[in-house]
Amino acid sequence: MNRPLSAPTLIRSVDHVTDWVFDLDNTLYPARCNLFSQVDRRIGLFIEQLLGLEQVAARDLQKKYFREHGTSLRGLMTHHNVDPHAFLHFVHEIDVTPVPPSPALEAALAALPGRKFIFTNGSVAHAERVMTRLGVGHHFEGVFDIVAADFQPKPEPATYHSLIARHGINPARAAMIEDLPRNLRPAAALGMTTVLVLTGEEWAMSEDAGDHIHHVTDDLVGWLSEHAPPVQGPGRSDR
Repeated sequence: MNRPLSAPTLIRSVDHVTDWVFDLDNTLYPARCNLFSQVDRRIGLFIEQLLGLEQVAARDLQKKYFREHGTSLRGLMTHHNVDPHAFLHFVHEIDVTPVPPSPALEAALAALPGRKFIFTNGSVAHAERVMTRLGVGHHFEGVFDIVAADFQPKPEPATYHSLIARHGINPARAAMIEDLPRNLRPAAALGMTTVLVLTGEEWAMSEDAGDHIHHVTDDLVGWLSEHAPPVQGPGRSDR
């Protein structure tokens, strides 16, 4: 179901879209699976152990770096010379079983013509584990993760340029689907059609909506099913 934000959205057709760029966490699976709370706690624990801080102080620093650098990792790399690979391995040691298999998402992606990619501030390993749980990994041609982005997180504009260069994406014929409004702003500036997935998380919806949001939904599967073209019968193939 599409739902208006505080600012009106610009409804734009997706008939022209040939490349679909999906965020992973709280987008490809419902936020109610609450995986990020596990990652969030692991980030705090990493900082506690790294700097010898109490839990409250570590959490305050974690959120400060997130606000100032886009990810806590980037702040830790900048200020504490943290090995990003060790960090990613530690924080993604989580239980992904709260994510259930999703035959409905699998069918919706199968009906959606064009190439599909994951664009995440997490790691390839984390993305692959989540996609395996969902049963949708075979639909995606690639995962552009924080390592591929040279640890420059969304919404850093240079990272979007790296994504489109690596995969030969024409932004004018691409759509990006995300749960954070700020991460859609650079995509819209490049000419992508943008889709915001509502999660009900206060920290996500406190961000500026703005006119860079073209579609809004609280049901990704329903939105994909609604916007996929009708099946033409045997022999139809992705354009």
